[in-house]
Amino acid sequence: MYSILTMNSISSVVNEALAGCSVSPSEPSPDALIVRSAELKDYKRGANLCAIARAGAGVNNIPVDACSAEGIVVFNTPGANANAVAELVITAMLMTGRDILGGAEWVRTLKGRDGIGKLVEKEKSRFVGPELRGKSLGVIGLGAIGALVANAATALGMEVYGYDPFVSVEHAWALSRSVKRVKDRGELIRSSDYVTIHIPLAEDTRGLFDAAMIAKMKDGATLLNFSRGELADCGDVIAAVRSGKLRAYATDFPCEGMLGVPGILSLPHLGASTPESEENCARMAAEQLRDFLEYGIIRNSVNLPDADLPRTKANRVTIVHGNLPGILGAITSVMAEDRVNIANLTNSSRGDIAYTALDIDGAFTPEMVGRLSGLENVRRVRVI
Repeated sequence: MYSILTMNSISSVVNEALAGCSVSPSEPSPDALIVRSAELKDYKRGANLCAIARAGAGVNNIPVDACSAEGIVVFNTPGANANAVAELVITAMLMTGRDILGGAEWVRTLKGRDGIGKLVEKEKSRFVGPELRGKSLGVIGLGAIGALVANAATALGMEVYGYDPFVSVEHAWALSRSVKRVKDRGELIRSSDYVTIHIPLAEDTRGLFDAAMIAKMKDGATLLNFSRGELADCGDVIAAVRSGKLRAYATDFPCEGMLGVPGILSLPHLGASTPESEENCARMAAEQLRDFLEYGIIRNSVNLPDADLPRTKANRVTIVHGNLPGILGAITSVMAEDRVNIANLTNSSRGDIAYTALDIDGAFTPEMVGRLSGLENVRRVRVI
């Protein structure tokens, strides 16, 4: 029976997906972790730990490089919270276009006053703003969230441009035919009344929307960032909003300097904060852990290659190792030394790390496992 430690409050659907496992927030020596926002950089990883599943997309709270070095697979759940985030992006466009929040806050001040109806009619022009229909939206990143935002915006009558040089076939098929794909990000930025960012944070995207990038945008455009706060330079965004270069900025990753700045809508990371999203993420994380623990199958790992292994009745061992010449031959030589027939072998790689699964006729003896573990550049051996 596998032991799963939950690091945050997690939906009970994990117990259904991991039936037969011990799942709780107090497992002393877990085989796997399910985590949401808990910080794991200082978490002491035990020898049994072979997998971590993040119930969400971002893995900034997980020491992925250290896990890779120890042969620990790290999963995330891309797309599980896509609808929740997409709905929030559309909401933010409405809220930054029309001063809905300002109007609501002003109405609260009318409590106890006479003639509220007349006051409302007199002052409502203070909160006028444009409709979305007929405006242009540029979507940078056409993954699960970006595609949903693009489709929803076309349904609202917006002219939508999409930029993603790495869009998958699956997400391309999901896009409305009304979405205009552009190959030049600069063209999208220059022509859009609204620009929304849906790309991962990496060294080449950190601070992407700085003063130079914002200068290329239409005067009075609105920038929306519901991916990662660091994709936009906080100081440059504030300056652009204050100068009027940007009409508005909306994010659920606010920095302190943004708080209280007119024209900046700061939300408390609400993107995936819906019961449906939390349940979807928890179920997807649990199912990925189950398939890995029971069969060695890897889907949606951020550090190891995908490995969708056929389920057989043979005995299986999985090996995480460096992606270097000669290692696969050394692995099969261990089998040959004991005259063990390999019924099935799968090998895949991702950068400098590789994953091999072997099904054999017969049992894996402790000696064989020991020899496999002792091979140079082998990081982890698991018998399933």
